[in-house]
Amino acid sequence: MSRQHSAPVLIPRGPAKATSLASIGFRSGEDSVSEEYIQRLVHEHPSCLPIAEIDPTFIGPVPVCMELQTPAGPIDNFMVTPSGLPVLVECKLWRNPEGRREVVGQILDYAKELSRWSSSDLEREVRRRLKRDGTVLLDLVREVDPSVDEIQFNDALTSNLRRGRFLLLIVGDGIREGVEAIAEYLQAHAGLHFSLGLVEMPIFDLPNGDRLVTPRVLARTSVVTRTVVAVPEGYTLEDTADPSTVRELDPDRAALSDAQQRFWAEFLAGLSLDDPEQAVPKPAKLGYLSFNLPAPAGSCWLNVYRSMKLGEVGVMISSARGTAGEHAMLTLADAWEEIREDLGGTARRIDRDGRPTIIDSKVFGSLDDAAVRKKAFAWLAERVNTFVNVTRPRVRSAVADYQG
Repeated sequence: MSRQHSAPVLIPRGPAKATSLASIGFRSGEDSVSEEYIQRLVHEHPSCLPIAEIDPTFIGPVPVCMELQTPAGPIDNFMVTPSGLPVLVECKLWRNPEGRREVVGQILDYAKELSRWSSSDLEREVRRRLKRDGTVLLDLVREVDPSVDEIQFNDALTSNLRRGRFLLLIVGDGIREGVEAIAEYLQAHAGLHFSLGLVEMPIFDLPNGDRLVTPRVLARTSVVTRTVVAVPEGYTLEDTADPSTVRELDPDRAALSDAQQRFWAEFLAGLSLDDPEQAVPKPAKLGYLSFNLPAPAGSCWLNVYRSMKLGEVGVMISSARGTAGEHAMLTLADAWEEIREDLGGTARRIDRDGRPTIIDSKVFGSLDDAAVRKKAFAWLAERVNTFVNVTRPRVRSAVADYQG
């Protein structure tokens, strides 16, 4: 016989009759439970998660944000413990068709992508999601535990991200027959170092209008240890890209001109990047700058260029042929439909030298004119920052796949 869960019964003091509580999981309309409702419930009341029964190491997570963007999609709820351990929550209505085996693969994909991030990548995406400046993660954790040391927290968080040491929770309103068996999917999936729990969270109405949540752990794993893709902490960065692999965007780029160096020095002086790990090149005596992206030996970079003749400035993803960097560039081009909205502006996918890439450019007029140059620099600075934010995590992920 299959296991069944009955509705709880409220027995008041005195002569009043006992009341069988009604589950709101199967209603339709405004009173029904949605995935968004479960997300808010988890974010606002993280203590409703039975974490101690799954992995006590992760007790006391601090809710950070909902819908944290990753290359694999948005994480429903992201949390982190004061000890620097990430907690990922995926909320599903089990009556939905995808609320079974597919959701396990989905949350594992999120974990795989996060394992390729640094703490700076995570900080940047949290700032973007919450539209806040500063050390957002640390500030949120210190609201709960003011004694947290900044260096120890960031070091632990970076280490746990690299190792894939996560708690993955799949939370739903009710479990159907056989859903616990989806944990078997883990045996065929290349995992990391994580604990995973399936949590049933039926919700009932009380007679006074309050709601009762009765969380239950339906399945859990111990720490799953499998092959971990090693991602280097840093890369060898070169001052400029190989000129033979960069398009001749400016006719006089070969001239080592002091004027060009002053042009780029002026631009870089006003440039502000969200990503603290992005290396910024020195002002070049060329018609372009190269911002190295996280590919081995500087094999993929963001080419930032100007054309004095056309009065044009722009950005373009470039790479060296036959390298992990080229694989990353092609992966970005293949994902164009997914990232075009994030890149915004007038960004477009083009074919150059027989290879697809992504570029954005704009004509402003005479760049010798200070007022025109100011507008061009403002536009270019925004484009560089956006391209860095959108492409760095994807390049790192593509390189890890290539190397793996």
